Parts: sequence; structure tokens; C-alpha cells
Amino acid sequence: MEEKGETDQHYLITIKEMEHKIMETPKLVNHTAGTESCCIFRVPQHLVQINQNAYHPQLLSIGPYHHGKPHLNMIEELKWKYLAQLLARTPPDSLKLDGYFELIAPMENKIRDCYSEYIPFKGSDLIKMMVLDGLFIIEYLSKWSRLAPRAQGDPIFKMGWICIFLDRDLLRMENQIPFFVLQTLFENTRVTRRSGGDDESLAKLFVAFFNHVMRRPNEVLKRIGNVEGKHLLDLFRLSFIPTSPQQKPRKKNVQLIPSVEKLDAVGIKFKATKCDTFLDIRFRDGVLEIPHIKIEDSTTLFFLNSVAFEQCYSSYCSKHMTAYMTFMSLLIKNPSDVGFLCDREVMENYIGTDKKMVQFFDDMGKDLICDFSNNYLSKVAEDVNEYRRKGWHVQWAGFKHTYFNTPWAFISALAAFILLLLTIIQAFFAVYPYAGGKRIG
Repeated sequence: MEEKGETDQHYLITIKEMEHKIMETPKLVNHTAGTESCCIFRVPQHLVQINQNAYHPQLLSIGPYHHGKPHLNMIEELKWKYLAQLLARTPPDSLKLDGYFELIAPMENKIRDCYSEYIPFKGSDLIKMMVLDGLFIIEYLSKWSRLAPRAQGDPIFKMGWICIFLDRDLLRMENQIPFFVLQTLFENTRVTRRSGGDDESLAKLFVAFFNHVMRRPNEVLKRIGNVEGKHLLDLFRLSFIPTSPQQKPRKKNVQLIPSVEKLDAVGIKFKATKCDTFLDIRFRDGVLEIPHIKIEDSTTLFFLNSVAFEQCYSSYCSKHMTAYMTFMSLLIKNPSDVGFLCDREVMENYIGTDKKMVQFFDDMGKDLICDFSNNYLSKVAEDVNEYRRKGWHVQWAGFKHTYFNTPWAFISALAAFILLLLTIIQAFFAVYPYAGGKRIG
């Protein structure tokens, strides 16, 4: 048994350890976590478990979270090659490498505040990373848009698969640098680009650059204003947010909508529409109007990372993507729902079987924090539910769905009707002679 003196000594040691722990700088949570300035996050583990490949870069590391990983070294080498090409085009009286470094260095604390985790890199290393990654993105964008020359045999553009993976990696939430870094570098590299791009803002160039992820006509792109995103993922997400004001539901508690199959059974129609944004879902006169959307690998990656961002930054951004994915996950509950929407050209499935599409939306709907009574689709859900509860059209639709949903059901109903009609006729002729004779007598 320990003596009192030994116990007191252990207590003192423990207290010293606790005091030392209090003074330590947290490694997993930055001091700015939870503030508006903190906008670049690690994806929560419950989302990573659903689809790990959607969040981690496959080819390109941007920012500190995945810096130095061996499988990303190939593009890390190409970053220096792109930097050399940009500097080679720079006029003698314009910024050189030291100028870019001095331009970003005063932003160090502001940059650190953007990340939800403590950044272990010392100041000079962090600034070097921001300059190298930022100028690589600007140079890649400039070459893609033909505002800068492409070197003959450039592997990024000659090997098509590289561009596909680079573009996807630029939209991963953990793979971002602050947009103000990109904007500053872009404004100071104008002299390295051909004429014709100076009139375009960086935001508009990037919206056009990512257009292959979810294609929109050029006239739609021209109508998009200069959105101000926190980073590239947020910028592209914001370009889809409708400008029309959100309609508030009449009730405080909005009921969840049922699946496509159940809505079809009560006579609600589905119509594909063409809109500036796929988020513009409407319900009018018994018709649920859903903008046409093509679901493929790049689309699902964008959805997953946008929803992850909205979940992490929920106090300071709209949650349109979360509301949309929750709405669609309620509509799509089985493969027949997918087939129904595809037949009506509401969606195109490029990710596999209808069952795989169901699994995607089912996974998206798991563990999401979404206030269904207070989002931009709450009024639509309320109107759909009111329509399916009232009116003669619901009874008639139920009758049609029960008796005329398939050819065999129709034939059975027709046969029953004919049999009933023949029975009535037979009964009439059986009673008629008796009734007629009685009147004569």
C-alpha cells in the first residue's frame, strides 16, 4: 500500500502533466474551428466511411492536408515545370518568384485561419506551398482556356485521363486553398497571359472550366454573376444556387415526401424541365417539375463534397445541395423509381445499374443534418403532400393504379365489368316476363 507521501507525489506529477497538456497547441482542431473564417475541413468520418474515394485526391495535392503523399508526387514534379513556364513568360519589369512569395507572406495567419486543423508547416513552407499550388492552378486554368501556350507534348493535356483526375481533385473538400490566395495570384499574373482573358473574372473562368462536371449552355454561364466562394468547391457550388427567394411553407412541421412509386399511384405527374440550375424543382397543378440531370462519376463526386462542405460550414452557408440530395433520396427508394425517372428524361444514369443509383441516393441520405421544414424545397414538399391528401383526382388515380396499371389488370377489370353487365342483363330478362305479365293481367 502506498504511503501518503508517495500518493501526494503522484498527484503533483499528474497535476503537472495536466497543466502541460493545457498549454499544448491542439493538433486536430484549429483555434478558428467554428468561426466564419474556417472554411476548409477534413471530411467527417461518418461520410468518409460511405465513399472514401470521393474525398481523397487521386493525383493532385492542393494545400496542406494531403501534401507529400507518395502517390501524388508525379503532379508535384509537374507543378515546378508549370511554374518555370509561367516565370519564363513574365516580362522583366513584372513580379518574379520572390515577388509572389512576398505577395502571399503577409497572408499567412489569414491562410492558417481557413483550415479546421492546426497546420504543422512553418511559415516559409506554408507560403511556398500556397505560391506553388496557387500558380499551378492559375497556369493550368490559363493553358486549358488557351490564355497561355501549351508546351509541345505536355503530358497533362496529351494524356486525357490526367485532366479528368486533376479536375476532380480540384473539387475535393480536403484539397482546397483559400480563394483569396488564387485571386491575388491571378491578378498579378495577367502579364503572363494572352489578351482576351483580362475581361473575364477568375470566378467566371473557373465556372466555365468546371462545366464538364455538370454541363450548362453557354448562355446560362453568361448569366452567372461573379460569385464569391471561399475556395473552388464553394465557388462552383454557389454557381448553382437559384437567385429566386426561398418560399416558406405554411406549416412549421413539413412531412417527408414519399417515393416516386407512391406519388405516381396518387396521380402526381413527373416532368423534366430545362433550367439554369438543377436545383430549381417546382410543383404546379399536380406536376412535379424536376430539371434534367445527368448522373455520372464527376457529378456524384461534386455532390458528395458539396454536401460535406455544407455540413461542416452549416452556420455560414446555404444548404441547397443537402436539401436537394435529401429530397431526391426520398423520391428514389427502389430501382423502379430510377427507371421511372429515366423514362421521363428527368435523369440519365451513367454510374451503373438502377440498383447502384438507388444505393448512391440511399447513402447520400444517411446521417445528414437537414431541416426538412426549413430549406428551399420545404414549400414544394408541403404542396406535394397536400395535393396527394385531397381531391377527387387522388381517388381516381388510385382506382386507375389498382385496375389499369398493367395490361393484365386492365383485362381482368374489363372481364369483371363484362361479367357484371351480363349478369344484370340476365337478371333483367329473367324478371321482365313476370313483371310484364302481371301488368297485362
